[in-house]
Amino acid sequence: MSEAVNRIKELRREYAELARALKLDKLEQERHGLEDKMAQPDFWDDQERAQETVLRLKSVKAETDAFSRVRAKLEDVEVLAELAEAEDDAGARAEVARELEAAEKGIGELQLRTYFTGEHDALGAFVAIQAGAGGVDACDWAEMVLRMLTRYAERRGFDVELMDLNPEEPAGIRSGTILVKGRGAFGWLKSERGTHRLVRISPFDAQARRQTAFAAVDVTPEFDEKIEVDINDADLRVDTFSAGGPGGQHVNKTQSAIRITHLPSGIVVQCQTQRNQHANRRRAMQMLKNRLYQQEVEKREAAAMAGYANKSNMGFGAADRIRSYTLQPFTLVKDSRTDHEETDVQEVLDGGLDPFVESYLKWAAAGGDAKGGNGAE
Repeated sequence: MSEAVNRIKELRREYAELARALKLDKLEQERHGLEDKMAQPDFWDDQERAQETVLRLKSVKAETDAFSRVRAKLEDVEVLAELAEAEDDAGARAEVARELEAAEKGIGELQLRTYFTGEHDALGAFVAIQAGAGGVDACDWAEMVLRMLTRYAERRGFDVELMDLNPEEPAGIRSGTILVKGRGAFGWLKSERGTHRLVRISPFDAQARRQTAFAAVDVTPEFDEKIEVDINDADLRVDTFSAGGPGGQHVNKTQSAIRITHLPSGIVVQCQTQRNQHANRRRAMQMLKNRLYQQEVEKREAAAMAGYANKSNMGFGAADRIRSYTLQPFTLVKDSRTDHEETDVQEVLDGGLDPFVESYLKWAAAGGDAKGGNGAE
C-alpha cells in the first residue's frame, strides 16, 4: 500500500498547487461576502440586483464545491488506505484503488480550470446557432445542436435562458440564441464556435439517402452592460414582429419581438422571449454590444474574423468546420482540430461534450497547430 500512500501525498500536493493557482481563498471570501449580502433584510428590495447576486453566488459555490469534493475525497481515501494497510485486506485495497481513481478524476477536472487564461473566460456566454447548407436537414440539425449545447451547459450547472428561436417548417429551426449564465460559461463553451457537420440517412428523404447538413455556432462572452461601444443609431435597422412559440397570450398578437441589424458589420441580433417590446429591445441591444465588442477585441488580437458576421459559407468547403457527427454508415464524432473521437454519438448529442472540451482546452493551451479548425479530416 506504500504506492497508494505516495500517490495520495502527490495528489494532495497537486491539490494545494491548484488551490493557489485558482485563488481558492479569494473565491471562498467572495462566497462568504455574497452569503452575508443575501442575509440582509432588504436584500430582495431590488429584485434585479438580487437575482444577479443569487446567480453569482451559485457560480462561486460551484467553484468552491468542486474543491471541497476533491478535498473530502482525498481525506476519505487516506483513511481507507491506512485501514487497508493495517488489516492487509484485498477488498479494502480494491476500494482504495477505486477511490484513488475518483480523486484523480477530480484533480483532473480542477486542472482544466487552469487553462482558462483568456481575458473573458470567466464570463457568461451568448450562444447563437444558425442552420447552414442542407435544407430541412440543416434546420433539423440546428435544433439538435441547440439541444446538445443546452444540455451540456445544464450538465455543467449553468442557467440557460432562451433568447430567440426561429422555427422552420416542416422541422427544426433556422436559428436560435441562448444565454448561458454563470462563472466560466464562456471558457467552457468557446470550443464550440465554428461549423458542425452532420452525416446521416435523412428522415426527410423518401428515398432514404444519406445527406450532409451544416450548422454554425457562434459563442460570445456576456460582457457587462457598462461596456462602452459606440453605436450610431443611423447604422441600425430595427424591425418588429410577432413573437412565436410559447410565452403567453401576447404571443402572435403584439409586435413585441425585436430584430436589430447593424448595417456596417452585417451583424443581426433578435430577441422575442421577453414580455414586452422594450425588454426585448434592451436585451437585443445588449447582444449587439457584446458581439461588436468581441469583434473589436478579436481584431486587436489579430483573430480571424472571416465568417463571424456572415455565415453564408456554411457548406462543404466551410473553412471554420470544427467537428463532424456521422450517424451512418457508422457512428463517430470527430473533432477536426484535436482529432479527438467518440463513437457514442447519442451521448455526445445529449450533451456529453466533456471529452471534446477537455481535448480542445489542452490543444489550445499548447498553441494549437497549423491544421486547427480548417475542417481537414
